[in-house]
Amino acid sequence: MKANSFNRYFGLTTFGESHGVAYGIVFEDVLPGVKFPFEELDNALLKRKPAQLPHTSSREENDQYEVIAGVLDGITTGMPICVLFKNIDHKPHDYEALKDIFKPGHADFSWYHKFKIFDYRGSGRASGRETICRVAAGAYVKQILGDIKILSYPVSIGEFSTKNIDLSFIDKNPLSWCEKSTFNEVTSYLKSIKAEQESVGAVIEIQILNVPIGLGDPVFDKLDALLAKALLSIGSVKGIEFGEGFGLAYMKGSKSNDVSQNYTGGIDGGVSNGKVIKMRVVIKPVPSIQKPQQAFDNDLNKVTVTIKGRHDVCLVPRILPVIESMIQLVLADAIAHQNLISNKKSDLNACREAIDKIDEDILLALYRRFEIVKSIGDYKSINNLTTTDIDRENTIYDRLCTISNDLGLSFGFIRQLWTLIINESKKLQQPKS
Repeated sequence: MKANSFNRYFGLTTFGESHGVAYGIVFEDVLPGVKFPFEELDNALLKRKPAQLPHTSSREENDQYEVIAGVLDGITTGMPICVLFKNIDHKPHDYEALKDIFKPGHADFSWYHKFKIFDYRGSGRASGRETICRVAAGAYVKQILGDIKILSYPVSIGEFSTKNIDLSFIDKNPLSWCEKSTFNEVTSYLKSIKAEQESVGAVIEIQILNVPIGLGDPVFDKLDALLAKALLSIGSVKGIEFGEGFGLAYMKGSKSNDVSQNYTGGIDGGVSNGKVIKMRVVIKPVPSIQKPQQAFDNDLNKVTVTIKGRHDVCLVPRILPVIESMIQLVLADAIAHQNLISNKKSDLNACREAIDKIDEDILLALYRRFEIVKSIGDYKSINNLTTTDIDRENTIYDRLCTISNDLGLSFGFIRQLWTLIINESKKLQQPKS
Protein backbone atom coordinates (compact mmCIF):
# COMPACT_ATOMS: atom_id res chain seq x y z
CA MET A 1 0.00 0.00 0.00
CA LYS A 2 1.61 3.25 -1.16
CA ALA A 3 -0.03 5.07 1.77
CA ASN A 4 2.63 3.51 4.01
CA SER A 5 5.43 5.12 1.98
CA PHE A 6 6.92 8.59 1.71
CA ASN A 7 8.71 8.60 -1.61
CA ARG A 8 8.53 11.69 -3.76
CA TYR A 9 12.28 12.06 -4.40
CA PHE A 10 13.64 9.54 -1.94
CA GLY A 11 11.90 6.42 -0.73
CA LEU A 12 10.95 5.11 2.69
CA THR A 13 8.28 2.70 3.86
CA THR A 14 7.16 1.93 7.42
CA PHE A 15 5.47 -1.16 8.86
CA GLY A 16 4.30 -2.70 12.13
CA GLU A 17 1.57 -2.43 14.76
CA SER A 18 1.42 -1.06 18.30
CA HIS A 19 1.04 -4.42 20.06
CA GLY A 20 2.58 -6.58 17.37
CA VAL A 21 6.14 -7.90 17.36
CA ALA A 22 7.83 -4.77 16.03
CA TYR A 23 7.75 -1.56 14.06
CA GLY A 24 10.17 -0.99 11.23
CA ILE A 25 11.26 1.31 8.45
CA VAL A 26 12.89 0.61 5.08
CA PHE A 27 14.94 3.29 3.30
CA GLU A 28 15.03 2.51 -0.41
CA ASP A 29 17.01 5.32 -2.06
CA VAL A 30 20.38 5.10 -0.31
CA LEU A 31 23.70 6.65 -1.24
CA PRO A 32 26.64 4.28 -0.57
CA GLY A 33 29.60 5.20 1.62
CA VAL A 34 27.70 7.52 3.97
CA LYS A 35 28.02 7.31 7.75
CA PHE A 36 24.75 6.11 9.27
CA PRO A 37 23.52 8.77 11.78
CA PHE A 38 23.30 6.60 14.90
CA GLU A 39 23.80 9.49 17.33
CA GLU A 40 21.21 11.67 15.62
CA LEU A 41 18.75 8.80 15.70
CA ASP A 42 19.38 8.12 19.41
CA ASN A 43 18.82 11.77 20.34
CA ALA A 44 15.60 12.04 18.32
CA LEU A 45 14.14 8.84 19.78
CA LEU A 46 14.93 9.97 23.31
CA LYS A 47 12.74 13.04 22.82
CA ARG A 48 9.62 11.03 21.93
CA LYS A 49 10.20 8.24 24.46
CA PRO A 50 7.22 7.58 26.77
CA ALA A 51 7.24 7.35 30.59
CA GLN A 52 9.34 10.48 31.09
CA LEU A 53 6.63 12.69 32.64
CA PRO A 54 3.68 12.05 35.00
CA HIS A 55 1.11 12.88 32.29
CA THR A 56 2.64 10.70 29.55
CA SER A 57 2.10 7.01 28.86
CA SER A 58 3.70 4.63 31.36
CA ARG A 59 4.51 2.16 28.59
CA GLU A 60 8.20 1.43 29.11
CA GLU A 61 9.63 0.78 25.68
CA ASN A 62 13.39 1.29 25.58
CA ASP A 63 13.13 2.25 21.89
CA GLN A 64 16.31 0.40 21.11
CA TYR A 65 16.65 -0.52 17.47
CA GLU A 66 18.52 -2.85 15.20
CA VAL A 67 19.79 -1.98 11.74
CA ILE A 68 19.31 -5.33 10.01
CA ALA A 69 20.26 -4.42 6.43
CA GLY A 70 22.06 -1.83 4.32
CA VAL A 71 24.76 -0.76 6.77
CA LEU A 72 28.23 -2.32 7.15
CA ASP A 73 30.60 -1.16 9.90
CA GLY A 74 28.48 1.97 10.32
CA ILE A 75 28.61 2.89 6.62
CA THR A 76 25.75 2.64 4.10
CA THR A 77 26.28 0.08 1.34
CA GLY A 78 23.83 1.58 -1.15
CA MET A 79 21.39 -1.26 -0.55
CA PRO A 80 18.00 -0.71 1.17
CA ILE A 81 18.37 0.02 4.88
CA CYS A 82 15.98 -1.66 7.33
CA VAL A 83 15.70 -0.46 10.93
CA LEU A 84 13.67 -2.57 13.38
CA PHE A 85 12.11 -1.47 16.69
CA LYS A 86 10.91 -4.44 18.72
CA ASN A 87 7.91 -3.97 21.02
CA ILE A 88 9.05 -5.26 24.41
CA ASP A 89 6.35 -3.77 26.66
CA HIS A 90 3.28 -4.52 24.61
CA LYS A 91 0.18 -5.76 26.46
CA PRO A 92 -2.50 -6.79 23.97
CA HIS A 93 -4.53 -8.40 26.78
CA ASP A 94 -5.37 -4.87 28.00
CA TYR A 95 -7.63 -4.59 24.94
CA GLU A 96 -9.37 -8.01 24.99
CA ALA A 97 -12.55 -6.48 26.42
CA LEU A 98 -12.66 -4.09 23.45
CA LYS A 99 -12.27 -6.75 20.77
CA ASP A 100 -15.77 -6.20 19.39
CA ILE A 101 -16.14 -2.51 20.26
CA PHE A 102 -15.23 0.54 18.19
CA LYS A 103 -13.37 2.82 20.59
CA PRO A 104 -14.74 6.39 20.38
CA GLY A 105 -12.46 8.91 18.72
CA HIS A 106 -10.26 6.17 17.23
CA ALA A 107 -9.73 4.79 13.74
CA ASP A 108 -11.54 1.52 14.57
CA PHE A 109 -14.94 2.25 13.02
CA SER A 110 -13.76 3.79 9.73
CA TRP A 111 -10.90 1.32 9.24
CA TYR A 112 -13.20 -1.64 9.91
CA HIS A 113 -15.64 -0.48 7.23
CA LYS A 114 -12.78 0.06 4.80
CA PHE A 115 -10.79 -3.16 5.42
CA LYS A 116 -13.48 -5.38 7.07
CA ILE A 117 -11.09 -5.93 9.98
CA PHE A 118 -9.43 -3.71 12.59
CA ASP A 119 -6.62 -4.18 15.08
CA TYR A 120 -8.24 -3.76 18.49
CA ARG A 121 -4.83 -4.01 20.22
CA GLY A 122 -4.18 -0.32 20.76
CA SER A 123 -5.40 0.53 17.23
CA GLY A 124 -2.50 -1.15 15.40
CA ARG A 125 -0.97 1.19 12.84
CA ALA A 126 -3.21 4.02 14.00
CA SER A 127 -1.41 4.00 17.34
CA GLY A 128 0.87 6.82 18.42
CA ARG A 129 3.71 4.32 18.66
CA GLU A 130 3.76 4.30 14.85
CA THR A 131 5.48 7.68 15.08
CA ILE A 132 8.74 6.04 16.15
CA CYS A 133 9.36 5.29 12.47
CA ARG A 134 8.69 8.90 11.49
CA VAL A 135 11.20 10.14 14.06
CA ALA A 136 13.81 7.66 12.81
CA ALA A 137 13.22 8.81 9.23
CA GLY A 138 13.56 12.47 10.20
CA ALA A 139 16.86 11.79 11.95
CA TYR A 140 18.15 9.92 8.89
CA VAL A 141 17.55 12.86 6.52
CA LYS A 142 18.52 15.65 8.92
CA GLN A 143 22.04 15.84 7.49
CA ILE A 144 20.52 17.07 4.20
CA LEU A 145 19.08 20.19 5.85
CA GLY A 146 22.36 22.01 6.47
CA ASP A 147 21.79 25.21 8.49
CA ILE A 148 18.01 24.87 8.64
CA LYS A 149 16.75 24.88 12.25
CA ILE A 150 13.30 23.84 13.44
CA LEU A 151 11.74 25.11 16.67
CA SER A 152 8.46 23.66 17.96
CA TYR A 153 6.70 24.45 21.22
CA PRO A 154 3.14 24.53 22.61
CA VAL A 155 1.44 27.91 22.80
CA SER A 156 -1.66 26.41 24.40
CA ILE A 157 -2.41 23.26 26.37
CA GLY A 158 -6.04 22.65 27.22
CA GLU A 159 -7.45 25.83 28.76
CA PHE A 160 -4.01 27.48 29.17
CA SER A 161 -2.64 29.80 26.46
CA THR A 162 0.60 31.75 26.46
CA LYS A 163 0.62 35.55 26.37
CA ASN A 164 4.36 36.20 26.17
CA ILE A 165 6.52 33.76 24.18
CA ASP A 166 10.03 33.28 25.55
CA LEU A 167 12.00 30.99 23.23
CA SER A 168 14.88 30.83 25.72
CA PHE A 169 12.64 28.93 28.14
CA ILE A 170 11.56 26.07 25.86
CA ASP A 171 14.82 24.14 26.40
CA LYS A 172 14.62 24.59 30.17
CA ASN A 173 11.46 22.60 30.90
CA PRO A 174 10.21 19.13 29.90
CA LEU A 175 7.03 20.48 28.28
CA SER A 176 8.90 22.89 25.98
CA TRP A 177 6.47 25.46 27.36
CA CYS A 178 7.40 28.97 26.21
CA GLU A 179 6.18 31.03 29.18
CA LYS A 180 8.02 30.72 32.47
CA SER A 181 5.41 32.56 34.58
CA THR A 182 2.65 29.96 33.87
CA PHE A 183 4.73 26.77 33.72
CA ASN A 184 3.89 25.55 37.24
CA GLU A 185 0.19 26.22 36.70
CA VAL A 186 0.22 24.18 33.49
CA THR A 187 1.94 21.19 35.11
CA SER A 188 -0.56 21.27 38.01
CA TYR A 189 -3.39 21.51 35.49
CA LEU A 190 -2.18 18.39 33.66
CA LYS A 191 -2.02 16.48 36.94
CA SER A 192 -5.65 17.43 37.64
CA ILE A 193 -6.68 16.32 34.15
CA LYS A 194 -5.04 12.94 34.77
CA ALA A 195 -6.88 12.62 38.09
CA GLU A 196 -10.15 13.23 36.22
CA GLN A 197 -9.21 10.36 33.84
CA GLU A 198 -9.45 12.90 31.04
CA SER A 199 -7.18 14.25 28.30
CA VAL A 200 -6.59 17.61 26.61
CA GLY A 201 -5.31 18.90 23.29
CA ALA A 202 -2.86 21.63 22.38
CA VAL A 203 -1.74 24.13 19.77
CA ILE A 204 1.87 23.81 18.64
CA GLU A 205 3.75 26.70 17.06
CA ILE A 206 6.60 25.94 14.67
CA GLN A 207 9.33 28.19 13.34
CA ILE A 208 11.70 27.02 10.60
CA LEU A 209 14.81 29.17 10.41
CA ASN A 210 17.46 29.61 7.70
CA VAL A 211 15.28 28.22 4.90
CA PRO A 212 16.76 29.02 1.47
CA ILE A 213 14.65 30.78 -1.15
CA GLY A 214 13.14 28.52 -3.80
CA LEU A 215 11.98 25.36 -2.01
CA GLY A 216 8.64 24.04 -3.24
CA ASP A 217 6.97 23.92 -6.64
CA PRO A 218 3.98 25.67 -8.20
CA VAL A 219 0.38 24.43 -8.23
CA PHE A 220 0.08 20.91 -6.75
CA ASP A 221 3.46 20.56 -5.00
CA LYS A 222 3.52 23.84 -3.13
CA LEU A 223 5.77 23.75 -0.06
CA ASP A 224 2.92 24.72 2.26
CA ALA A 225 0.70 22.03 0.71
CA LEU A 226 3.41 19.39 1.20
CA LEU A 227 4.03 20.49 4.79
CA ALA A 228 0.30 20.47 5.50
CA LYS A 229 -0.11 16.96 4.11
CA ALA A 230 2.87 15.67 6.09
CA LEU A 231 1.71 17.18 9.37
CA LEU A 232 -1.93 16.19 8.90
CA SER A 233 -0.74 12.61 8.35
CA ILE A 234 0.13 12.56 12.07
CA GLY A 235 -2.86 10.91 13.70
CA SER A 236 -3.65 13.60 16.28
CA VAL A 237 -3.16 16.70 14.09
CA LYS A 238 -6.52 18.15 13.03
CA GLY A 239 -5.72 21.67 11.86
CA ILE A 240 -2.92 23.83 10.48
CA GLU A 241 -2.29 27.47 9.60
CA PHE A 242 0.66 29.32 8.07
CA GLY A 243 1.79 32.77 9.17
CA GLU A 244 -1.23 34.71 10.40
CA GLY A 245 -3.42 31.87 9.10
CA PHE A 246 -7.09 32.49 9.81
CA GLY A 247 -6.20 35.98 10.99
CA LEU A 248 -5.63 36.94 7.36
CA ALA A 249 -9.39 36.77 6.85
CA TYR A 250 -9.78 39.87 9.04
CA MET A 251 -7.01 41.97 7.41
CA LYS A 252 -7.12 44.40 4.53
CA GLY A 253 -4.91 43.65 1.55
CA SER A 254 -2.67 46.65 2.21
CA LYS A 255 -1.82 45.18 5.61
CA SER A 256 -1.42 41.53 4.61
CA ASN A 257 0.86 42.66 1.73
CA ASP A 258 3.22 44.54 4.08
CA VAL A 259 6.70 43.42 2.91
CA SER A 260 8.22 44.33 6.29
CA GLN A 261 6.06 41.66 7.94
CA ASN A 262 5.78 37.92 7.44
CA TYR A 263 2.04 37.42 7.44
CA THR A 264 2.17 34.56 4.89
CA GLY A 265 4.59 32.57 7.04
CA GLY A 266 7.64 32.45 4.78
CA ILE A 267 5.95 30.90 1.74
CA ASP A 268 4.58 32.77 -1.30
CA GLY A 269 3.08 31.01 -4.32
CA GLY A 270 4.01 27.69 -2.77
CA VAL A 271 7.74 28.55 -2.74
CA SER A 272 9.87 29.57 0.26
CA ASN A 273 10.75 33.27 0.21
CA GLY A 274 13.74 33.18 2.59
CA LYS A 275 11.84 34.40 5.65
CA VAL A 276 11.07 32.30 8.71
CA ILE A 277 8.43 29.67 7.93
CA LYS A 278 5.88 29.92 10.71
CA MET A 279 3.04 27.47 11.34
CA ARG A 280 0.62 26.43 14.02
CA VAL A 281 -0.98 22.99 14.28
CA VAL A 282 -3.93 21.81 16.36
CA ILE A 283 -3.51 18.64 18.40
CA LYS A 284 -6.72 16.92 19.46
CA PRO A 285 -7.16 15.40 22.94
CA VAL A 286 -5.92 11.81 23.29
CA PRO A 287 -9.02 9.65 22.61
CA SER A 288 -7.96 6.80 24.93
CA ILE A 289 -9.20 7.79 28.40
CA GLN A 290 -10.29 5.68 31.37
CA LYS A 291 -13.41 7.73 31.96
CA PRO A 292 -16.57 5.79 30.93
CA GLN A 293 -17.72 6.73 27.41
CA GLN A 294 -20.42 5.80 24.93
CA ALA A 295 -19.32 3.65 21.98
CA PHE A 296 -20.69 1.26 19.34
CA ASP A 297 -20.11 -2.47 19.09
CA ASN A 298 -19.86 -4.47 15.85
CA ASP A 299 -23.66 -4.64 15.64
CA LEU A 300 -23.88 -0.83 16.09
CA ASN A 301 -25.44 -1.19 19.54
CA LYS A 302 -24.55 1.55 22.01
CA VAL A 303 -22.36 0.36 24.86
CA THR A 304 -20.47 2.00 27.71
CA VAL A 305 -16.71 1.42 27.66
CA THR A 306 -13.74 2.17 29.86
CA ILE A 307 -10.47 2.07 27.97
CA LYS A 308 -7.76 0.50 30.06
CA GLY A 309 -4.10 0.62 29.19
CA ARG A 310 -1.35 3.22 29.41
CA HIS A 311 -2.06 6.48 27.67
CA ASP A 312 -0.94 10.11 27.54
CA VAL A 313 -3.01 12.85 29.14
CA CYS A 314 -1.64 15.28 26.56
CA LEU A 315 0.66 14.54 23.63
CA VAL A 316 2.95 17.46 24.49
CA PRO A 317 5.96 17.15 24.51
CA ARG A 318 6.18 13.72 22.82
CA ILE A 319 4.57 14.93 19.62
CA LEU A 320 7.13 17.72 19.08
CA PRO A 321 9.88 15.46 17.66
CA VAL A 322 7.26 13.81 15.43
CA ILE A 323 6.22 17.18 14.02
CA GLU A 324 9.85 18.17 13.50
CA SER A 325 10.61 14.84 11.79
CA MET A 326 7.79 15.22 9.27
CA ILE A 327 9.02 18.74 8.49
CA GLN A 328 12.56 17.40 8.04
CA LEU A 329 11.29 14.80 5.56
CA VAL A 330 9.44 17.41 3.49
CA LEU A 331 12.35 19.85 3.48
CA ALA A 332 14.92 17.17 2.66
CA ASP A 333 12.69 16.07 -0.20
CA ALA A 334 12.33 19.66 -1.46
CA ILE A 335 16.09 20.23 -1.22
CA ALA A 336 16.81 17.03 -3.14
CA HIS A 337 14.44 18.15 -5.90
CA GLN A 338 15.86 21.68 -5.96
CA ASN A 339 19.39 20.28 -6.29
CA LEU A 340 18.27 18.26 -9.30
CA ILE A 341 16.62 21.14 -11.17
CA SER A 342 19.47 23.56 -10.37
CA ASN A 343 22.23 21.04 -11.22
CA LYS A 344 23.70 21.62 -7.79
CA LYS A 345 26.16 18.97 -6.58
CA SER A 346 25.49 16.83 -9.64
CA ASP A 347 28.16 14.22 -8.90
CA LEU A 348 27.91 10.67 -10.25
CA ASN A 349 26.13 9.22 -7.21
CA ALA A 350 23.56 12.05 -7.15
CA CYS A 351 22.84 11.64 -10.86
CA ARG A 352 22.47 7.87 -10.49
CA GLU A 353 20.16 8.37 -7.53
CA ALA A 354 18.00 10.70 -9.65
CA ILE A 355 17.92 8.18 -12.52
CA ASP A 356 16.95 5.36 -10.15
CA LYS A 357 14.04 7.45 -8.87
CA ILE A 358 12.89 8.29 -12.39
CA ASP A 359 13.11 4.59 -13.36
CA GLU A 360 10.95 3.72 -10.38
CA ASP A 361 8.38 6.33 -11.43
CA ILE A 362 8.34 4.90 -14.98
CA LEU A 363 7.73 1.37 -13.67
CA LEU A 364 4.97 2.59 -11.38
CA ALA A 365 3.34 4.41 -14.30
CA LEU A 366 3.56 1.24 -16.43
CA TYR A 367 2.00 -0.81 -13.63
CA ARG A 368 -0.90 1.65 -13.38
CA ARG A 369 -1.29 1.71 -17.17
CA PHE A 370 -1.47 -2.07 -17.40
CA GLU A 371 -3.99 -2.25 -14.55
CA ILE A 372 -6.25 0.09 -16.54
CA VAL A 373 -5.58 -2.00 -19.67
CA LYS A 374 -6.88 -5.09 -17.84
CA SER A 375 -10.10 -3.25 -17.00
CA ILE A 376 -10.46 -2.24 -20.65
CA GLY A 377 -9.93 -5.88 -21.64
CA ASP A 378 -12.75 -6.96 -19.30
CA TYR A 379 -15.03 -4.30 -20.79
CA LYS A 380 -14.22 -5.38 -24.35
CA SER A 381 -14.82 -9.03 -23.48
CA ILE A 382 -18.24 -8.31 -21.97
CA ASN A 383 -19.26 -6.15 -24.91
CA ASN A 384 -17.75 -8.45 -27.61
CA LEU A 385 -15.28 -5.81 -28.84
CA THR A 386 -12.04 -6.66 -30.64
CA THR A 387 -8.69 -6.29 -28.89
CA THR A 388 -7.09 -4.33 -31.72
CA ASP A 389 -8.30 -0.78 -32.38
CA ILE A 390 -6.25 0.71 -35.26
CA ASP A 391 -7.86 4.15 -35.02
CA ARG A 392 -7.04 4.32 -31.31
CA GLU A 393 -3.42 3.24 -31.96
CA ASN A 394 -2.98 5.89 -34.66
CA THR A 395 -4.36 8.53 -32.31
CA ILE A 396 -1.83 7.47 -29.66
CA TYR A 397 1.08 7.65 -32.12
CA ASP A 398 -0.02 11.07 -33.44
CA ARG A 399 -0.18 12.44 -29.90
CA LEU A 400 3.20 10.94 -28.99
CA CYS A 401 4.74 12.43 -32.14
CA THR A 402 3.57 15.91 -31.12
CA ILE A 403 4.83 15.52 -27.54
CA SER A 404 8.16 14.06 -28.74
CA ASN A 405 8.76 16.99 -31.06
CA ASP A 406 7.93 19.47 -28.29
CA LEU A 407 10.41 17.78 -25.94
CA GLY A 408 13.13 17.28 -28.55
CA LEU A 409 12.95 13.48 -28.34
CA SER A 410 13.39 11.04 -31.21
CA PHE A 411 9.92 9.93 -32.32
CA GLY A 412 11.45 6.85 -33.96
CA PHE A 413 12.66 5.68 -30.53
CA ILE A 414 9.38 6.64 -28.83
CA ARG A 415 7.39 4.74 -31.48
CA GLN A 416 9.50 1.60 -30.93
CA LEU A 417 8.99 1.87 -27.17
CA TRP A 418 5.23 2.39 -27.41
CA THR A 419 4.87 -0.42 -29.93
CA LEU A 420 6.19 -2.75 -27.23
CA ILE A 421 3.83 -1.24 -24.67
CA ILE A 422 0.80 -1.51 -26.97
CA ASN A 423 1.64 -5.12 -27.91
CA GLU A 424 1.92 -6.01 -24.20
CA SER A 425 -1.41 -4.27 -23.62
CA LYS A 426 -3.05 -6.40 -26.30
CA LYS A 427 -1.78 -9.55 -24.58
CA LEU A 428 -3.26 -8.42 -21.27
CA GLN A 429 -6.62 -7.80 -22.98
CA GLN A 430 -6.84 -11.32 -24.42
CA PRO A 431 -9.76 -13.31 -22.97
CA LYS A 432 -8.70 -15.69 -20.21
CA SER A 433 -9.08 -19.31 -21.23
